[in-house]
Amino acid sequence: MARAITEGGGDASICEAHFVDGLSDEQVEALFAAARDADYAQIAEEARRLDAETTTEDTSRLETEVARLRRRFGEVSAIDFFSAPGREPADGAITALEARIRVARDPTAHTRDVRREEYRARVWVTRKGIHVDRMASAWLVRRFIDPDARFKFVDAKGYLPEPREVRFDMFEAEFTHDGDRCTFEVLVDRFGLDEPSLRVVGEVVHDIDLKDSKFGRPETAGIASLVAGIAMEHRDDNARLARASAVFEDLHAYFRRKSAAARRDEVRKEPR
Repeated sequence: MARAITEGGGDASICEAHFVDGLSDEQVEALFAAARDADYAQIAEEARRLDAETTTEDTSRLETEVARLRRRFGEVSAIDFFSAPGREPADGAITALEARIRVARDPTAHTRDVRREEYRARVWVTRKGIHVDRMASAWLVRRFIDPDARFKFVDAKGYLPEPREVRFDMFEAEFTHDGDRCTFEVLVDRFGLDEPSLRVVGEVVHDIDLKDSKFGRPETAGIASLVAGIAMEHRDDNARLARASAVFEDLHAYFRRKSAAARRDEVRKEPR
């Protein structure tokens, strides 16, 4: 803007401001995060209430209410400048409801078998501001499903896919939450990825994403902190994905070797 002003014959100065006294930057960020967390908590609570109260016959009402929650979530996200911790649980709760609507329209949508060769060299589309489930799912796609995958990050709702694009973990996606399963778990099942270590990674992702402590693995808290750190430090989704992919690659290697060691121990214990 300064360049445009000076090129037009005007004068422009750019100033950078810092607090000299009073609240620190960290305290200001904490105030923003606390305010947005309260908003997200209300959205998540409404989503959980809707999930508990509505049935298959209430699809029309559910669609209306979920659209309202998604709009509200967008309004809060627009002023969530520091990625408050409550953002991802609220987003996940709405996504789960959106998946319910899609299954109500097409009950076989999340149970059809898929062939990996049909999903090669695709553009995989998901919501902006990726967090644990989208990070892990993108790593899984490129590592085990589509080595040449490219990724696009878009607004949560209203996106119209282009040819050869595949949506995941978003509204009306081909692959997203199914019941109490996160998108990572759905991808593992739908593509027949039966490696035990991937199931274990899925358990960690599930508990971080859904916060229901379903599996309670001891590694979960540490990975949750790593993921939160990636999200705080990197606003760009491609940068987040690059950092997270290294984390999930190493986590997968850890569980794979741990599983192999356990199998060797079992073999040694078998009677000869």
